[in-house]
Amino acid sequence: MSESLELEEKIVKMLRTVYDPEIPVNVYDLGLIYKVEVEEGRVVLDMTLTAHNCPAADFIVEDVLQKIESIEGVTSAQVNLVFEPEWSKERMSEEAKLELGFL
Repeated sequence: MSESLELEEKIVKMLRTVYDPEIPVNVYDLGLIYKVEVEEGRVVLDMTLTAHNCPAADFIVEDVLQKIESIEGVTSAQVNLVFEPEWSKERMSEEAKLELGFL
């Protein structure tokens, strides 16, 4: 397994520990993570929020950034907050839909 792929797996595992304080599902399974790029220890992540005016936006983005930077092998991390395409519940994992009663 390549070093970048291994690091990406660690990042996904770490993202599953980040929660929106108002929703009992992690940001990865909610479908808020649009892109994870890893190159030589540098991580660039595109993510969105369930709503443009999310009151916990700063908290969530900072939590994602701190947790990614704490992973061994990550030399730098950048989180881009994007709203295109707009988030919808179709982006959620089956587990998240079940947890929130959408199935």
